[in-house]
Amino acid sequence: MAKQITSRAENYSQWYNDLVVKAGLAENSAVRGCMVIKPYGYAIWEKMQRQLDKMFKDTGHENAYFPLFIPKSFLSREAEHVEGFAKECAVVTHHRLMTNPNGPGVVVDPEARLEEELVVRPTSETIIWNTYKNWISSYRDLPILVNQWANVVRWEMRTRLFLRTAEFLWQEGHTAHATKEEAIAEAEKMIGVYADFARNYMALPVIVGHKTESERFAGALDTLCIEAMMQDGRALQAGTSHFLGQNFAKAFDVKYQSKDGALEYVWATSWGVSTRLMGALIMAHGDDNGLVLPPNLAPIQIVMVPIFSNQEKLPMVLEKMKEIKASLEKLGVSVKIDDRDNVRSGFKFAEWELKGVPVRLAIGARDLENNTVEVARRDTLTKEVVSADGIVDKLVKLLDEIEKNIYNKALSFRDSHLIKVDTWDDFKAKIEEGGFLLCHWDGTAETEAKIQEETKATIRCIPIDSCVCQEEGKCVYSGRPSSRRVVFARAY
Repeated sequence: MAKQITSRAENYSQWYNDLVVKAGLAENSAVRGCMVIKPYGYAIWEKMQRQLDKMFKDTGHENAYFPLFIPKSFLSREAEHVEGFAKECAVVTHHRLMTNPNGPGVVVDPEARLEEELVVRPTSETIIWNTYKNWISSYRDLPILVNQWANVVRWEMRTRLFLRTAEFLWQEGHTAHATKEEAIAEAEKMIGVYADFARNYMALPVIVGHKTESERFAGALDTLCIEAMMQDGRALQAGTSHFLGQNFAKAFDVKYQSKDGALEYVWATSWGVSTRLMGALIMAHGDDNGLVLPPNLAPIQIVMVPIFSNQEKLPMVLEKMKEIKASLEKLGVSVKIDDRDNVRSGFKFAEWELKGVPVRLAIGARDLENNTVEVARRDTLTKEVVSADGIVDKLVKLLDEIEKNIYNKALSFRDSHLIKVDTWDDFKAKIEEGGFLLCHWDGTAETEAKIQEETKATIRCIPIDSCVCQEEGKCVYSGRPSSRRVVFARAY
């Protein structure tokens, strides 16, 4: 099956596309720019969603749901916001179809034009803050800590499955606070939640930092992000958290009465991750044989394949597998017994390898006689025959070992491609090789734009969790003084 996948060295982009389709994660739909997430791909997203939802609730947040359609006038109330999303908005202008009077099919009924056009949500700040106006009147109503699981539409011209589609799934948190300090603390807390999830569930090392002013979310005073490195050396923004100040509260006149009786505008945050995380998972860990899934997010953590060579012993083999499966499931491990009799064992091995199942067990008649089990690891592509005694405990420990190994492998790759660069000539050479360049920057939007224009590299973030960046120097482009290094990279 791996032969159906282009190698990473030959064409990384095609490798990614092949893998998404061949592993049964997603496919293009009949609607241009939109995707169908297939059951196996959606099962991974569900595990992401389940864990993130728990982390949100553990930090005091509640889920709600807001309309898909947003009145066009709402987007006009916050100038930076509408400017940031105007070119990506899908707009509903009519509410009815009619039979085509001039031929077959249906046409838009010209009499059914809406009084005000509706925008299919690209993000929900405007509709939510219009709602919060009804919820907030006193300091006793604050804070509001709400999250929404939803779909959004951003009309992309160049699309790629999971990474950039016209419609995608995500969560968006929207919180309201009495003070600036509370809102800033919330934005920082939630980027920490995302970093924790990326590192401990996705096995994905990320750099936490601030976006530059030109890269901030439209309407934000500050944007925090987590940036991950893919195997081709490009960056992928894996999550963002925004301090919105009082911009949306002022745009929608959301005030509260403070303890001393004064009317104050509310302070806001928003934060989100999307199905882009699926793309990150694939590109950070996959290999030329297929997916490599961290056990914490694998829909099937262990697959068992019975060897059919001795039909008389097969019922006993299956019974042994069911026994192991039941014990593992009591410990929360997801297990599948692949007892299909219409394909060979070799085909099954290749299929589950392609799908990235962390551990594969094979048991045949000889294994029953010898009290052994063949255990194959997806992360190292190694296998060994081990005693069946205590196999459940061994497998649980192995899953933890695999999770750590996948993370450490990605971390080692990231760190080996994290390079300090001090001259413009060196920058231009190194950026072609890929990776994260740690460079001094003079802090001006002009220099930032010039670097992007000449190299297609952007400032991914101004790191906050790395002491290596806190040092005096000169801007790699302009030569002007700089107090710290920032992360430059080409990005998805």
